[in-house]
Formats: sequence, structure tokens, C-alpha cells
Amino acid sequence: MKIYKNPNLNLKHCNGVIAIGNFDGLHLGHQKVINEGKRKAKKNKLPFGVMTFEPVPVMFFNKKIKNHRINSLEQKKIHLKKFKLDFLIIIKFNKKFSSQSPEQFIKKIIFKKTKCKYLYVSKNFKFGFKRQGNISTLKKFEKKYNFKNIVTQPFKKNNKTISSTFIRKKIRLGKIEEVNRLLGRSWCVIGNVIKGQRRGRKIGFPTCNLKLNDYVVPKLGVYAVKVKSNNFYKNGIANVGYRPTFNGQKLLLETNIFGINKNLYNKVIGINFKKFIRPEKKFRNLKYLKKQIKLDIKQASK
Repeated sequence: MKIYKNPNLNLKHCNGVIAIGNFDGLHLGHQKVINEGKRKAKKNKLPFGVMTFEPVPVMFFNKKIKNHRINSLEQKKIHLKKFKLDFLIIIKFNKKFSSQSPEQFIKKIIFKKTKCKYLYVSKNFKFGFKRQGNISTLKKFEKKYNFKNIVTQPFKKNNKTISSTFIRKKIRLGKIEEVNRLLGRSWCVIGNVIKGQRRGRKIGFPTCNLKLNDYVVPKLGVYAVKVKSNNFYKNGIANVGYRPTFNGQKLLLETNIFGINKNLYNKVIGINFKKFIRPEKKFRNLKYLKKQIKLDIKQASK
């Protein structure tokens, strides 16, 4: 998979099929768009790729939005690679790019840069200045700019349209098992292990601490998780919250990894969420906290 930081494609990747979208989370709905585009490319013996945007446009326009992403850009690349794309275009979403009219986007990027023959988008795709462009706009300029726009019908589960917005809502509610079904894999937070105050180690339950950064904040509480690094893939329990028993002030993701008792500071690990166990709560003292942690570990192990 060739990765382009701009739409200036090599000749061998021009005149192909492109699926466009933010693809935050790469859920089953996104996968449907990509798979349909891939089938069209294979049938017509054309190159196939994906075009996405970085940062996520809504976070560019509203700097106050912090905890929004379902996956990081690096995760998105990893997941897209599994589709065996010929190429991936990552457009830098900035003021200049967002100021283009819908026709300018089609003319400059779709027509002149990629020479795209088939363009796959979801039904609610919006683009151009102030999101003025939509699937009707694409249809309007098809003949003029020599491409065919194909709209993928929404992916539905229990009569509900699956979207990134819907999945974010489920994450915030702690509905992790449902989220994982809609993603087609476990929701995962990846980050560098940072130094904490070593309280977990002192009470016999050492933890690896991660900041959530731009990730959606899940329901505060304890989760059964699987932790992946370059060297291991282990079960564990994780707490998302502020540690009220210790009057904590900063939001952290703290994970106790079963069978691992070594320093992982600055190592990159992935926390795969499996099941919500209980909400975060403040305990009377350390004795009650330790007792509850033992119960949590027992439940997570099941």
C-alpha cells in the first residue's frame, strides 16, 4: 500500500477507483464502502485506493473538541492496510483546503490529480467550503469531469444506521461489546506508558498508565481488556477515571496486566476493551479498594 501525503498520484495509481471519507473507526459501514469499491476495481482491473483527511475535520473547525477520535491515524493506516489497497491518500485538512468550493475539489483533486474513474462515498458525504457539496453535487459534475459517482447504501444493524457518531455514543455509555460488534474488532486505545504515582504497585496491583489524548472517553469505570505490545498479548483489567479514592484530578487509563510485573515506561501498548465491569467509585479506604480489585480481576478473568 503506497501512502501519499497529497493527491499527486503516480501514473500507475491514476484512472482508478477511490473511496473517500473520514473513516474514523473504520466500522462495518466504512468497510462496506471500501469493499464495494474494491470489488469494482477488481472487476475492471483498475487500481484501488482510499482518500481520507487529517486531522478529523470537525476537530479542525472546533478546537474545543478534544476527545473525539475512535482511532488514531496510525491505527487507521494499520486497519486500511488489511484491505490490501493499492494506495492511501491522506489529505492535510487545513484552512486552504477547507476553503475550496465543491467544484474546485472535484476539478483540482478528483479530476486533475487522481483522474479518478469511479468514486465511492457514503450517502451522507459532504465536502467543500462549509460542507456545501454532497452526493447531488458529485452527480451534477460527473460528465464534466469524467468520473462515475457511486453511493453506498448505509449499513444497518437492528434498523439503526451505523455511523461513527453512533459508535462514539455507545463508547461513552460503556456499551463496549456492542461497539466491538459494530467495528468488527475490539475498540483499542494505543499510547505510551507514562509514569504515575506508583500507588497500584504499593497495594499489590501495578498498573500501566496511558493518557487518552484525542480518543473518545469511555464511561468511567473498570473494564476487562486484552493488552497488546510487541512482546506479549495478555488479559487484564483497566480503570478509566480520576481515582476518586485518592482524590485524583487527571483523567487516566490505568491497566493491570495479568502475568506482567515489569517496568513498561515509554513502551507503546494497545488496550483492547472487551467488557464493562462496573462504574468508577470512591472507596472508604485502601482495604475496601483492594478487596474490590480482587473481585474485578476475578470477574475479568472469566
